[in-house]
Amino acid sequence: MKKVILTALLFLPLSLFAQKFGHFDSSEIVKAMPEYAKSQTEIQNLSKQFEDEIKRMQDELTKKGQEYDRQHDSLPDNVKKRREQELQELYQRIQQTSNDDRDSLQAASANKMREITQKIVNAVKAVGDEGKYVYIMDVTGGIPYISKSLSEDVTKKIREKLGLK
Repeated sequence: MKKVILTALLFLPLSLFAQKFGHFDSSEIVKAMPEYAKSQTEIQNLSKQFEDEIKRMQDELTKKGQEYDRQHDSLPDNVKKRREQELQELYQRIQQTSNDDRDSLQAASANKMREITQKIVNAVKAVGDEGKYVYIMDVTGGIPYISKSLSEDVTKKIREKLGLK
């Protein structure tokens, strides 16, 4: 009996140090989320709106440029100068609008991904707490090595927490 108790006491500290590690693939989870598909559609629609606006402005610039070219020889110098300035200002507006649209598109995309990422983080925390994991790492993040034999793949559990199939 003493030997059994002594053996149990010897192995007790080892069980106390047993740690659970998990890993998951966030890219797989993100692609399965309906929020991701919806956000991609919204971003594409916004991009299309921006492209249409730029196209309209470029068409206007082309039209005014062609009109200027046709009338160039018959215009007084002060009118030529004014028209050239108008064309230059329109060109600068197109450039500024293009930059603003690009920034708006990036911000909208970042905001939508932030919401999706937060849902995943909450699900990872819940799985970690429930499963008593010490670490849960995302294999998508470029971690140099994860021993899949010593770490449990919790992607499925996270997907279930998010209500994904």
